[in-house]
Amino acid sequence: MRKFSLALFLTTFSLFSQNSAKTCELLSKINALIQHEHFHPKPVDDSLSVFVFDTFMDDLDGNRNLFTKIEYEKLCKHRLLLDNYILRNDCSFMNDFVSVYQFALERKKKSLEKIQNEVLDYNAKDTVKFSKKNFPFDLVATNIDKVWRKRIKYDILEDISKLSSNLDSLTPNFSKLEKISKAKIFDTHLCKVNSILDSKKGLGYDLQNDFLNIFCNYFDPHTNYFSMDAKTSFMSGLTTSGLSLGLNVSLNEKEEIVVEEIIPGGPAARADKFEKDDVILKFSNKKGEDYIVSCSSLEKIGELIYSDSNEEIELTIQKKNGNILAVLLKKQVMKATENAVSSFIVEKEIKVGYINIPNFYSDFDGYSEQGCADDVAKEIIKLKLDNIQGLVIDLQDNGGGSMEEAIKLAGMFIDYGPVSVLVNSKNKQNILKDYNRGSVYYGPIVILINGSSASASEFFTATMQDYNRAIIVGSKSLGKASMQTILPLDENKQDFVKLTVEKFYRITGDSNQIKGIIPDIVFPILYDSIVPREISFKTALKYDVINTKARYIPFRKDYYPAIIDLSNERLKNNARFNDIILANEEINALYNDPKEPLQVTFNEVFNDIHEIDSLWKKVKKIAKTETNCAISNNSYDSEKFKLDTFQQEINTYKIKDLKTSPYVEEAVAILYDINNFGK
Repeated sequence: MRKFSLALFLTTFSLFSQNSAKTCELLSKINALIQHEHFHPKPVDDSLSVFVFDTFMDDLDGNRNLFTKIEYEKLCKHRLLLDNYILRNDCSFMNDFVSVYQFALERKKKSLEKIQNEVLDYNAKDTVKFSKKNFPFDLVATNIDKVWRKRIKYDILEDISKLSSNLDSLTPNFSKLEKISKAKIFDTHLCKVNSILDSKKGLGYDLQNDFLNIFCNYFDPHTNYFSMDAKTSFMSGLTTSGLSLGLNVSLNEKEEIVVEEIIPGGPAARADKFEKDDVILKFSNKKGEDYIVSCSSLEKIGELIYSDSNEEIELTIQKKNGNILAVLLKKQVMKATENAVSSFIVEKEIKVGYINIPNFYSDFDGYSEQGCADDVAKEIIKLKLDNIQGLVIDLQDNGGGSMEEAIKLAGMFIDYGPVSVLVNSKNKQNILKDYNRGSVYYGPIVILINGSSASASEFFTATMQDYNRAIIVGSKSLGKASMQTILPLDENKQDFVKLTVEKFYRITGDSNQIKGIIPDIVFPILYDSIVPREISFKTALKYDVINTKARYIPFRKDYYPAIIDLSNERLKNNARFNDIILANEEINALYNDPKEPLQVTFNEVFNDIHEIDSLWKKVKKIAKTETNCAISNNSYDSEKFKLDTFQQEINTYKIKDLKTSPYVEEAVAILYDINNFGK
């Protein structure tokens, strides 16, 4: 083993040493750019060194089943020295990380191949432990086979358990199911190891990019390094129109591909099997080519999806409750809709307009006049023709976008005046103003937000709240009050940094950073407490307040206290909201309470996996319950859609979704109270 280890270490050293100079060159350019342009640059010191080292090690071995304690301690000599290396342009330290990582992966592969040929004992008294915090690096080399044998057994039992919620239907067929599951689990684990070891550009290149991004994250979570690689092209390609599956996806914190959005009227929407945050496990085509996400490169998956010969793709997805199902989708040409903003008429004792803004999009290239603010104005004009008595603006799950569009949109409702204060790294204040007199809409407004409403949507909401122009309802927003720009590292424009350059403040001088937008009326929202907000990031910019010279005249809000009291009283007596509160209590306990060690037997694992079944049924029932609101198109769209079957499909999907929203129903009730205040 010693000879093998030495030979491997020498090989990886020589391979990565060729990239060492490139890594240092990139680090130097990134650091220079950050120190000069970042809103709050930090010194490259021991604090940076510890953060980068710990985060890097967590990324490489988050489950603590790869590196031994001795290997960790060997790498730990760099923990307080990374800053010194970076400042003197010495990146040879990466050789240690590459060699130890490669050696550990090879060892893991040998261990898996050995266990693969064994008959596994599912009656042994093995237990697994769960923790929200990372375990220490205490693995001993002599225990590696034991650790992986236990992990594989758990994965197999988990896989079988997810096949059915009926234990009695699985137990008689356990031997047959175990063989199938065992083959699949080993294929997945070995495939993942091999994909890392056989990386197209080399293990050193991949580790370098991870390291560079972690270095950027030290300054704040929204500062990132990226190159012109497959990840960028893949993720952007999936969100374009054209021949499409009708899904927008993203990568979560585990580097899993998850469903971000289901495009109304598309193949995925019509299948009625997909939900936001479903994890995509596998892509398959008619030729029998399977690409398991956990061990396939994004390039290969991209090739499968975009090839003209692959008109039908089967996606294997995992639901939130752990259930796994395969869905066959046939691609279709997705027509570009006129705009991403949509509007409807909602009626319940009063007729109001509803506008959904999915993001603050803009034509950044300047090839058209299309932008979020102009599209909202067009929808308001349509709604006003139907004599609406109030307006609901839905910013739930709106992750932001163009600040220019947010400024324009705010200006459409406040007449004129300051909307925000931008502060740069020199503490220079720039008061952003709306100079256009007049408004597109003068009636009462309710704005819906939740924990995923971020950045530009928070910017707009804060302005509307400070001017008393709208009642804000929902749950506390994400809490991101910073602005980023993408800058190239040099004239070659092959490497870039998305850099935080400014922080925005409310016209009161308060900040949304970390704090978020606090609604005037708080609604209970499913999963709200486990939504990751800005405060969950270790390196998030701090909350603070500034003195500002911004002067503004807010609208009167004499009726606000009475309207808020009426809504809160309704919420107390609303059965559906009370069901959400009770479901959230169970969700919080499931995600936050410490979990007892679990014995690795079929019965124990099955019961653990299906512990959430009843809760999942409750959540599904709550989500699918229809309100008493009548939803329809505005008169203009009703006529227009008669000649467009594609738009009709999209329309049906959106109305069905809107019909189940208790938040829209309560927003309508609030607008009814405003219209009848004082009568």
